[in-house]
Amino acid sequence: MEWTELSIYTSSEGVELLCGKLLELGINGFAVEDARDFEEFLQETTPHWDYVEESLLSLREAETRVIVYLPKNAQGAEMLSAITAMLRQLKESDPEGKMGRLETAGDTLLEEDWENNWKQYYKPLRVGNNLVVVPSWEEYEKLPADIILKLDPGMAFGTGTHATTRLCMELLEKVVRPGDTLLDVGCGSGILAVCGVLLGAEKADGVDIDELAAKIAGENAQLNGVADKTHFVQGDLTDKISGQYDLICANIVADVIIRLCPDIPRFLKKDGWFMASGIIDERSVEVENAIRKNGLVIKERLEEGGWVALRCCLAEE
Repeated sequence: MEWTELSIYTSSEGVELLCGKLLELGINGFAVEDARDFEEFLQETTPHWDYVEESLLSLREAETRVIVYLPKNAQGAEMLSAITAMLRQLKESDPEGKMGRLETAGDTLLEEDWENNWKQYYKPLRVGNNLVVVPSWEEYEKLPADIILKLDPGMAFGTGTHATTRLCMELLEKVVRPGDTLLDVGCGSGILAVCGVLLGAEKADGVDIDELAAKIAGENAQLNGVADKTHFVQGDLTDKISGQYDLICANIVADVIIRLCPDIPRFLKKDGWFMASGIIDERSVEVENAIRKNGLVIKERLEEGGWVALRCCLAEE
């Protein structure tokens, strides 16, 4: 398998938080080159050396970076999309630039040509029993029972190739009823909101902290002919949401799901379902504890490739 080296430029202060965010995305293979750490290393050890390699000395002036390795396939494209969305969110929460420039550099696939070149890895994908995610540029011969979801994710997270998205779609296929209302928190490309409507929901709202994601989600709703039944806004979790829903989806990360849990009982109808995904298995116990602490009961747990998705309902009074 071919791999691509991706550098994420940050600051010494930003390394710890950035690495934590990468771990939340399921990326645990990375290296750190921190100019401050290297300077301290030189100060401690140089007196004992007769000669210091010039290439090593140059590292003291180098910009701090975290290096990750992505496979050159559909999974790598999805991982890059998730990293890009995560970096945009970090920039928005760091107006003073303490975390550095938070930009990436790699080979041609991961720079200006990525937006088009990654499409070669993204093909029609069957999810669950009848759902088929079809890239907008691909041809697909529909089977009688197929429910086709056309998608052009652009730079937003959510193509269906990642286990977290597939698990959530499988849960949706089991529970969507005609006339349901759905809320997708952290909507990304809009794949789950659009999926819910195609499965029979009457209305789906989506919210994402990333303005670009909300725009892309609206375009994908238009692509699938459900723009009149969907609405996407930029916002932080539920800060721009009102009313109650039959279904709530949150395909995000463990820490954000934990922060969201106290709001779920307020927005979820009595007989509704809350589906949480994007949880690495090492953090699943923390998420499950937060869910139970906030008056919810876990009814189903799906796992794939180190990722966990949960289907929950309100506890009976």
